[in-house]
This record gives sequence, structure tokens and C-alpha cells, in this order.
Amino acid sequence: MPEVTIMIGGRGFEVSCQEGEESYLHSAAKMLDDEAQVLSDQIGRMPEARMLLMAGLMLADKTAAVEDRIKEVEAKLAEREQELEALKSAPPPEPERIEIPVVPPQVEETLMDIAARTEALALDIEAKASGAA
Repeated sequence: MPEVTIMIGGRGFEVSCQEGEESYLHSAAKMLDDEAQVLSDQIGRMPEARMLLMAGLMLADKTAAVEDRIKEVEAKLAEREQELEALKSAPPPEPERIEIPVVPPQVEETLMDIAARTEALALDIEAKASGAA
């Protein structure tokens, strides 16, 4: 079992850990040291046990806040997953009905009749205009 020296609050501590977990131990010690440094900056020198207790409590408070936030996020995620499943299992929406107006045959016949009359009038006017010239 490896022996590791960690520094917390300017003090060295010999700690044992499992093989391969040294980096985790150093990371945890760094977090504890950061909290101890905050205490040391605010209060000054204090007994080792009190410093470790206070730093540990500060970390525990931060951890509790993170755990609460994780629970909130997990609840929102579960909600979104339920919504997604509901949308996936819902029947597809009805196709949108689009109506295209159709010109009735009577209107078409009437328009053709008007066009024929207009052409006849135009020819008549042209004939009268060329005869008058």
C-alpha cells in the first residue's frame, strides 16, 4: 500500500492509499487544502484538528449543495425523458387538409364566350379602322 505525503493548511500528513489511487488522494487533499487556506486567510492559525474539522465541514456543505443540484437536474431530465417517450408513442398528427379551389365548368365556358366576343369586337374595330383610313 503506497504511502503518500499530502499538504493541508501548510502541514504535511502521511497517508496510505490503494495502489493506483494516489492521484485521487492528491485531488481530494487539494480540495481540503483549498478550504483550509480560506480558513487560514480568514481566521489565521488554529489548532490542526479544528482546521481539518472546519475545512471538512465546508467541503461537506459544498458537496450537499452539489448533490441537491444534481437531484434537481436528474428530476428535470426524468421529466424531459417522459415527455420524449410520450411524444414518441403518440400517434402521428392528422395530415393537414389543404383545399385547392376548382373553377366550375360554367365559369370556364362563360370566360371562353367573353373572350370570343372580345376577339370578334377587336376584329370588327380593326376592320372599321382600316376602312376609315
